[in-house]
Amino acid sequence: MKAVSMYRPLNLSNALSDFDRYMESFFGDTPLMGRNFTHLPAMDIREKDDCYILEMDLPGYDEKDIQINVDGGTLTIESKLEEENTRDANDEKKAKKEGVYLLRERQVVSFSRSFKLPENADSASISASFKNGVLGLNMKKKAQAQKRLIQINK
Repeated sequence: MKAVSMYRPLNLSNALSDFDRYMESFFGDTPLMGRNFTHLPAMDIREKDDCYILEMDLPGYDEKDIQINVDGGTLTIESKLEEENTRDANDEKKAKKEGVYLLRERQVVSFSRSFKLPENADSASISASFKNGVLGLNMKKKAQAQKRLIQINK
């Protein structure tokens, strides 16, 4: 296998997610009733001779909110954020200091994306960086067995 592929175990939540993506593609990027059906950060995956490079746009996220895990041949990137809908005693102070939203289209929400790694990816060599809202992962390829000529003994 030469490419990184999206990993989606079969379960009900993925079936609903696929349905949501279908509906979103039908309606375009327009939020329906003020709600986007799914939120998955945009990403690019490139292959070089010696490595794979994954870049994921995460504007508004903080690197401490992002977790990257490798389990066997599966790479998972996720963010677990506290819900802003929970109210506490500091909400009124915060609203006075920061103001109250009249329109809010930019959202930072929890997400989880998993990918099946190629067989030649070296999961022990994965390095991560986070700069200007872009998560970067660099994953080296395993050394390939070199082709060699074997002499037949006489």
